[in-house]
Amino acid sequence: MKQQTLILSPEKAHDMEQKFRVVKRSVDARQKQLKVHLTVLTDEHGAPLPKEAPIPLYEQPCFQDVHNAEHSVAIIGAGPAGLFAALTLIEHGIRPIIYERGKEVAERKKDIAILNRNQGLNADSNYCFGEGGAGTFSDGKLFSRSKKRGNMQRVMELFHHFGGDDRLLYEAHAHIGSDKLPTIIRRMRECILEHGGEIHFSTCVDESLFRNLIANSQYPIGGTPSNSPLGRPLLGVILAIGHSAHDTYHMLHANGVALATKGFAMGVRAEHPQALINKLMYHDPSPELIRLVGNASYSLVTQVQGRGVYSFCMCPGGHIVPAGSALNSCVVNGMSASHRNSPFANSGMVVEIRPEDLNNIGTLKQAPTAHETFNSNPLAGLEFQQHLERLAFEHGGEPSLAPAQRLKDFVEGRQSQTLPSCSYLPGMVSSRLDQWLPEHIGKRLQQGFRDFDRKYRGFLTNEAVILGVESRSSSAVRLPRDPETLQSISTPHLYPCGEGAGYAGGITSSALDGINVALKIAEQLPSTH
Repeated sequence: MKQQTLILSPEKAHDMEQKFRVVKRSVDARQKQLKVHLTVLTDEHGAPLPKEAPIPLYEQPCFQDVHNAEHSVAIIGAGPAGLFAALTLIEHGIRPIIYERGKEVAERKKDIAILNRNQGLNADSNYCFGEGGAGTFSDGKLFSRSKKRGNMQRVMELFHHFGGDDRLLYEAHAHIGSDKLPTIIRRMRECILEHGGEIHFSTCVDESLFRNLIANSQYPIGGTPSNSPLGRPLLGVILAIGHSAHDTYHMLHANGVALATKGFAMGVRAEHPQALINKLMYHDPSPELIRLVGNASYSLVTQVQGRGVYSFCMCPGGHIVPAGSALNSCVVNGMSASHRNSPFANSGMVVEIRPEDLNNIGTLKQAPTAHETFNSNPLAGLEFQQHLERLAFEHGGEPSLAPAQRLKDFVEGRQSQTLPSCSYLPGMVSSRLDQWLPEHIGKRLQQGFRDFDRKYRGFLTNEAVILGVESRSSSAVRLPRDPETLQSISTPHLYPCGEGAGYAGGITSSALDGINVALKIAEQLPSTH
């Protein structure tokens, strides 16, 4: 078999996609006439193979029965890193035991519905915490800028195996959708349980349980100590807590686990009418073109005063959601369903923050740790996040009203007398974000929006609105690990993993890191199954 790449009109690409075996697809909107790059499988004569050709899409996973497995691994967190680690362990005959502070996905939906109605926050069951992690109800974009080593395609294959669409296997910017991801996550859980894994929901790993898990990982392989805290030895503990478990970071720090401040980004979420974004990106789109290629997205980046300002987690046809995990704080994020058919387009607009910036935290009018440097306080970035989230809450309203300002008003420094229609269900409060955002962030955002408007004339408009704050684009903390063993540099048998450990930046890279850590643990065994 061979592959052939074709550059086609959207209409011809759609016809080819319906008939033939596609292995890669991407949309090129750089020119006035939009084109689709389509790579298809062909026979030795160059003829495209039909879609129903009897060729395996990929090697199916081989999950073992681990009910009575000799070896077990504890996993803290049931987000993509934790779930993909568990599935990989089962493939290698190792029993995963998962502890998740939140609820299973069906119960989690109920708490999110209450949150969207602005009726209160469950601090352990929300858009951040619960089965599937932050990605379950955020968006489900399955692409990454990460160049990390590993089989990224295997992540796509496992999502497909549990019910994802065929396009996951070949779309350049694959997307599941927040309406479909919960079913896929539930099927993963059912597979883990069916093959003998354990999952403990509504179980936040406190100091006592954490110490027991670590102590239970100190015994040699094959050991069966009678005084084992949990009744069985573990090969290790995978720490896959996600980037919002602030209380867990503090617990780890108090227990001597090595932590370090890392670079992150914070800002706002901007929302435009989707029709405007379609016009800016596709020039003069017809309804038929949108039907064939979907609503337009964008990716924007500029440099302002030595720091990056860029779009993050762009959601065409999406919604803005309340993504906080603590009372008296306001955090926003974006999501989109599989059809991406909302009349709004939203994206995080964030400013790069480097660890050395936190040395000047006092001049930024920030957190109570202003006297400390980032070297002496590894949680300084985390406290910076928390301070800004509390500030947004003060300028919004209880329990989840978000402070908001029309985009052009923000850039030109004036109060928005009215606010436009917006997808954010809890509601908005007009606020001078240009006045209360730290200058380090606000001034750079203002210039960034001017730069983006120079690239796409009309982007800077009062038809658009910004909401505060977008503070969870990535973790502000890293848990340093040995590059060879992937264990914590301070705590043997502890495997920091995924976005919360500072080694990933989204669903796909977190899942991949979970796979890699599980494979590293499996290497301990004399022979893998």
